[in-house]
Amino acid sequence: MNTPRLTRSSALALALAFIAFAVGFRLLRATALPDLPNFSPVMAIALCGALVLPGSLALLVPLTALIGSDILLNLHYGVALLSPGDLLRDACYGLGVAAGLGLRRMNAGAPAIFGTVIANTLLFYVVTNTASWLANPAYAQTAAGWLQALTVGVPGFPPTWTFFRNSLVSDLLFTGAFLVAMRLSTREPRTVVAHA
Repeated sequence: MNTPRLTRSSALALALAFIAFAVGFRLLRATALPDLPNFSPVMAIALCGALVLPGSLALLVPLTALIGSDILLNLHYGVALLSPGDLLRDACYGLGVAAGLGLRRMNAGAPAIFGTVIANTLLFYVVTNTASWLANPAYAQTAAGWLQALTVGVPGFPPTWTFFRNSLVSDLLFTGAFLVAMRLSTREPRTVVAHA
């Protein structure tokens, strides 16, 4: 399966609609589905947007969507609009965009795309939970404390491994749906030949 290239305005509109839906779901999930922590396809948005959007849109749309939705979520949760943790997340988003651009240059197929989504989701999880370990005094600043930040988290909250699981599932589902939709939208229409 080759990476789809968007050339038609309808395919571009579909890609933008998918990203807008994912961002909208991310914002809605925070208020309406709190039992699904981190069920947000952030790395898939970064990677898939860069994979198919043309020109500067490949960089601007995913990063603007993710950073903008982070700011809105920070407002919702009543935390600082920008923090060092946000900068680390933004750097991970940038790596996801760079990975998508690299996959596009390689004309990568589905196995490489899904493998890269998994790797980026894992990297995002390790980086953000390591930042939490360093910043949160509830974690001992030891190897055991770091392992706690990557697995069970802080008592009274869901285990952090569930955040990884939910992120991974949402990233893979979004990527699969996105790739199928892009493939279908860029498929050449068949010519119907009338038989006499």
